[in-house]
Amino acid sequence: MSQQAASGLAHAEEAALRNTMRKQRIQDFLFHKLTLLFAAVVLAALVGIIVSLAMDAWPAFKQFGPGFITSSEWDPTNELFGARIAIWGTLSTSVIALLIAFPVSFGIALFLTEICPVWLRRPLGTAVELLAGVPSIIYGMWGLFVFAPLFADHIEPVLKGTLGQLPFVGPLFQGPIMGVGILTAGVILAVMIIPFISSVMRDVFEIVPAVLKESAYGLGCTRWEVVRKIVLPYTRNGVVGGVMLGLGRALGETMAVTFVIGNANELSWSLLGPGSSISSTLANEFGEAVGLHTASLFALALILFAITFIVLSAAKLMLLGMSRKEGVK
Repeated sequence: MSQQAASGLAHAEEAALRNTMRKQRIQDFLFHKLTLLFAAVVLAALVGIIVSLAMDAWPAFKQFGPGFITSSEWDPTNELFGARIAIWGTLSTSVIALLIAFPVSFGIALFLTEICPVWLRRPLGTAVELLAGVPSIIYGMWGLFVFAPLFADHIEPVLKGTLGQLPFVGPLFQGPIMGVGILTAGVILAVMIIPFISSVMRDVFEIVPAVLKESAYGLGCTRWEVVRKIVLPYTRNGVVGGVMLGLGRALGETMAVTFVIGNANELSWSLLGPGSSISSTLANEFGEAVGLHTASLFALALILFAITFIVLSAAKLMLLGMSRKEGVK
């Protein structure tokens, strides 16, 4: 091959390489802008939700001021509204659900990853995941027609006769035995969020390198010591994320809570008595609300949004604090 032909071939190859690199730069630019657009759409939707809720809720806050949050009045006839009862119902049911669901979910995840026989691991894991797909209205109907009567006949009398007699926690377990109420709603929420928390915990437990656990066992650690000193520190962020996912589901749950909470605008220390949550109030009253009543319901929705945001932000700050203590930037 002559020198001129070789030079022409080299120039052709160089031109082809430049064209390829130019196409790649264009593709990278388009891909970057497209993904940026997707992220911006999510952010814009979030800002739009906040702005629309704030605008629709403004008449209620203008009318009642900060007292809307602390007032326990909810009288649509006289147009007197306050969020205290709904906030108490939302927070109390969610806390009850988390107190029940966290240890149960931890036990399920621990059994599936560390103790369960291999042949049983997949069927049990699939069963847990299937529970997460059950519609909330099914949980609500089951809670109202099956669980609530059993709870009233067999559990609430025992709680009232034992814990209800104690000096400090006694008022929480006093009151009428009806089967429906804040405690019942909390238990139903716990059943609903257990699949979410346990599935996340199981997945993060499974990513722990086997060599770490085998090394701990080789040093003579018991199974619980391996879980406490190896598995939990390694998967702490994932565990907290799973718990926050379940808590977010509990805070915003509507239909199941509406079925079993009692839907009474009453403020009481008793967990056995009926109450209401923000979501149940919205579900029950939004179709018939007009004027200031509608604005008050939008204000409740904005408060629920704020509660969820505060909870998730607190969890994120807690994780960042733990990371700093470990020296992770």
